[in-house]
Amino acid sequence: MKEKLSICVLDDEPIVGDRLKPELEDAGYEVEIFTDSATAIKRLDDRCFDIFVTDLKMEGVDGMGFLEKAKERCENSEVIMITGYATLESVRESFVKGAYDVIAKPFRIEELRTAVNKAKKRINKKK
Repeated sequence: MKEKLSICVLDDEPIVGDRLKPELEDAGYEVEIFTDSATAIKRLDDRCFDIFVTDLKMEGVDGMGFLEKAKERCENSEVIMITGYATLESVRESFVKGAYDVIAKPFRIEELRTAVNKAKKRINKKK
């Protein structure tokens, strides 16, 4: 039996995790939700996730800082940034730092599902 891919969703707006968790679990993923970056970073001490979905603008360590930590600790993972503040500069910086994709808020669940499925294909090629 194939092991489920794991997804970490980090967004300081609880509604994002509330919406994404059931959608992603129904698609066959194991999902953990975090609403603050400190707790999500601490979780990286215990495990790496296959895919990270993180907001860009948050209190404490922002999404860019989290992206750096996730790629440093979990180099084979893919990171999808979601943001309501997409600028050409922030998108470019995200890709330079190793993000797989950047999705502007508000987004349709299908947009995120497509990005996650593409990231899954890339991860499966690495295995």
